[in-house]
This record gives sequence, structure tokens and C-alpha cells, in this order.
Amino acid sequence: MPAHYGFGMLFRVSEELADLDGRVTGCRRCPRLVAWREEVARVKRASFMDWDYWGRPVPGFGPADASIAIVGLAPAAHGANRTGRMFTGDRSGDVLYAAMYAVGLASQPTAVSADDGLTLYGVRITAPVKCAPPENKPTPRERDNCRPWLAEELALLAPTLRTIVVLGAFGWQALLPVLSSAGWRIPVPRPKFGHGVTVALDGPAPLTLLGCYHVSQQNTFTGRLTPAMLESVLRNAKKLAAR
Repeated sequence: MPAHYGFGMLFRVSEELADLDGRVTGCRRCPRLVAWREEVARVKRASFMDWDYWGRPVPGFGPADASIAIVGLAPAAHGANRTGRMFTGDRSGDVLYAAMYAVGLASQPTAVSADDGLTLYGVRITAPVKCAPPENKPTPRERDNCRPWLAEELALLAPTLRTIVVLGAFGWQALLPVLSSAGWRIPVPRPKFGHGVTVALDGPAPLTLLGCYHVSQQNTFTGRLTPAMLESVLRNAKKLAAR
């Protein structure tokens, strides 16, 4: 925590983040996404028939004084849309949290439910789209409808935020306009997404973006993204955030 960032400010930001999270969960801006997330929650997957699905927008997860943010794509239909917590209850989350645990950013290597005791250390996980989309493909309009939520979240995190790990090209493209509107200066031409790409930004506070392939099954099952590759990016993020 920066020296100027006292416990009073942390309490205030924590309250404002909690208020933001509550407003996020009530959002109904995108009719297609509302219909899909609620249908999934009603029909369910056979292996989760005994679950009471969350079926709402999924807020960010992690402390208010995080120095690292991890930005994904959107909740998985039978993962976060079921459990109510980002990257919890699906195979993408299995890979992500195992890597975070390995580098000291999480208290345990698994995430199965919102009440499983998992704690993140200096990291907040969020996404540019808060509702599970059909085929994991939000439309540009849905991305733009959701943009104010991410903008408000990053503005609250700005006093301590130093590094953002962006999982995939969709998150990268969605994030850059948000950062620009918040006062960070984006290089021209805009930096392209790539695994291992590092971009330093000037603005309200020094901020470094790190590109990482998304932890989707398509990437992890094919070996395009290995645990070692993911852990390397997270270690770099941790190192940069500590400067």
C-alpha cells in the first residue's frame, strides 16, 4: 500500500467497490445477455443440476488496494455464471488459480465456489463484459454497454494499481479505450495484443500492461498456453507491481 494510501482511504474505496459490485449484479442493459444467462441458470448442465445458479452479472473479485489487475473476457456459462465469482468453477479458472497460487498471488490453487475460502493477495480479477455471452462471444455493442462498469472499477483501483495482465485480444481491445478515457496515454499507433507484450503507460500513476493468452480450454488443451508460460507472466506482473 502506498504511504499516502491510509486505512481511511482503503475503507472508503472498499465501500465504493462493494457498492459498485452490487450495482453490477443488477444490470440488465443487454437483452441478449440477460436472456442467455438466465436461460443457462434455469436449464443448467446435467452435472450441476443440484446447483442454484447465480445467473446474474458477475462483479470483480479481489481487494480494494490491489496493485495488479487481471482482465479476462466474460463469465463462463457454467463457471462464474453458476458460482457468482470470476473464473470459479470451470477449467479456465483451474489453470489460472493454480498459477496464481504457484507464484504467491492466491491462498489456494483451486476455486470451486464463492464460499471456498479463496483469498487473493494484491490482485483483483475482472472482465470487460460482466454477463456470460452465447458461445463466449459478446457483441461490440454489449462490450460498449458494459464499458462504464470497468471504467468505474479501474478508477477506484487507480491509487494502488500498477500492473494489468490482460488475458486475450478481446480484453486488450476493450481495455485500451477505458484506460485512455481515465487519463492514461496510449501510444500511437495503439499497441497490438500478443503473449508477453509489455506496454508502459503514463497517466494518473505509472501503469504496465502485460499481454497473456487467455486461459481458455482451446489454448490450454492445445499447449498454446502452458502453466509455465502463465506463471512467467504473473511473476513479471508481481515484480513490476512491486516497484
